Amino acid sequence: MSSATSTTSLPKGLAVLTTFPDVLFIPEIVFGSLVWILVASSRVPLPYFHGWVMFVSVSCFVMSITLLCLYVAGVHGGRSSWVTLDVICQEIAAPFYLSAAVLEAGFLSLISSSTRNIIYQENVAASVFAFLATLVYVIHNVFSLQRWKSS
Repeated sequence: MSSATSTTSLPKGLAVLTTFPDVLFIPEIVFGSLVWILVASSRVPLPYFHGWVMFVSVSCFVMSITLLCLYVAGVHGGRSSWVTLDVICQEIAAPFYLSAAVLEAGFLSLISSSTRNIIYQENVAASVFAFLATLVYVIHNVFSLQRWKSS
């Protein structure tokens, strides 16, 4: 990865997978999919919390997949408005994922001890992956803002 530095414009084609911060789409997609798969497979006594977590994780997953596909296809054509769109998407995703991760972690304290053994492990894993996804989105956001300022 010799071109693993931040560029002032968005790369086209498979160069998206070799430039930073665009390579962060891959862990965003992986961690996000793990969150919604784990939340969807868990049995929950209070579904209200998990509704928000599912909404955030699926929405951000779809957003990341869509942006990655558009960048690989080269639809952006080097215009700076796409750099702005990238920043806006990361600005939205980072706090949304943080709220979902905190809600998922807070849910663990509400589980009664009798049902804890049944759903505890899946929800702990979902919480950990939600915090990892938050971290990746924040890092992507910081470097996207730097690219936006320099464009």
